[in-house]
Amino acid sequence: MAAVITLSSDFGSPYPAAMRAVIRQWTATELVDVAHDLPRQHVAESAFWLREVLPYFPPAVHLAVIDPGVGTDRDAIVVRAGAHALIGPDNGVLVPAARRLADRVDVYRIDSRDGAVEGTDRTAWPPRTESATFHGRDVFAPAAARVHEIGVDGLETDDGLTPTGEYESLAFPEPTVSGREATGTVLAVDGFGNAVTNVPGEHVADHFGGAVTVDGRSVPLRRSYAAVEPGQPLLTVGSHGNVELAVNQGRGSDAFGVDTGDQLRLSWGE
Repeated sequence: MAAVITLSSDFGSPYPAAMRAVIRQWTATELVDVAHDLPRQHVAESAFWLREVLPYFPPAVHLAVIDPGVGTDRDAIVVRAGAHALIGPDNGVLVPAARRLADRVDVYRIDSRDGAVEGTDRTAWPPRTESATFHGRDVFAPAAARVHEIGVDGLETDDGLTPTGEYESLAFPEPTVSGREATGTVLAVDGFGNAVTNVPGEHVADHFGGAVTVDGRSVPLRRSYAAVEPGQPLLTVGSHGNVELAVNQGRGSDAFGVDTGDQLRLSWGE
């Protein structure tokens, strides 16, 4: 049985409390809130952060709800990735994390039903879609609790789950690297304003202490933020292993005028 159930969403507050309450009707296992301030309705950027965080957990059930298509005909799914299971909408948000967790992924459709839940019992299975706007509470939370109860080995035979080979995939754009130049894309901007690109840090690893040109602007390449004066821009390689645009004690996204999805050109070396 998975050690914990993790919860991630773009809900802010108080909606995650309702998901936790539903899960608690099924199980007393530990619940770990990863984040509920993921970029709202931004599937790709949220998928990036899930990919970077979830692999650090021991085997777990991961509930992740970033769902701009809630109430539509998009499926609700469970993705098995090794000893982990990920539950959420079929919009690609779960796939990058699942593929980092395991070489093979297996996907199951959650066979939910329409209709009100009788009384206060939310442990019906398959789950009921009481609300067309809050599947986090009505579909995904019961599914996370159910998967925790039966374990990943029980997914194949559970009456409320149907194996499927059709699901929404999501892949991040690849950079174009040629010699000492790269064209990259900003994958995400974190809460500090660091703009994370898709350019692997290995391409600039031999040039720390020097400079990189970003869209024609020469910027110091340093190993830490504090290697430049406060308020000064820099490039570094973040914990994710990619080049990021930053400002010591400031916001790199503002200093470089970039946001998620923007392209930029880098060049380095002699």
